[in-house]
Amino acid sequence: METKYGERFVKNITFSVQEDLLERAQFVARSRGKTLNLAFSEWLEQCVAKTNGGAAFDSMMHQLRHVYSTRAYTRNEMNER
Repeated sequence: METKYGERFVKNITFSVQEDLLERAQFVARSRGKTLNLAFSEWLEQCVAKTNGGAAFDSMMHQLRHVYSTRAYTRNEMNER
């Protein structure tokens, strides 16, 4: 089922969780002044943003494609800190 929320449509989803986990999650959300639905949506946003790290790395490597090393490095040299 889709519901229009603001300017975008949202999907209703159903999860099964242990009752005590649900109660603790609701308590945490309330203590932060949020609904459980909002807290979960924010968590999903953060989760998706973290997985975009691969795309950010690919973009950076593309931008640095003109950079070349002057020589080959040994394993020990590459692992020096």
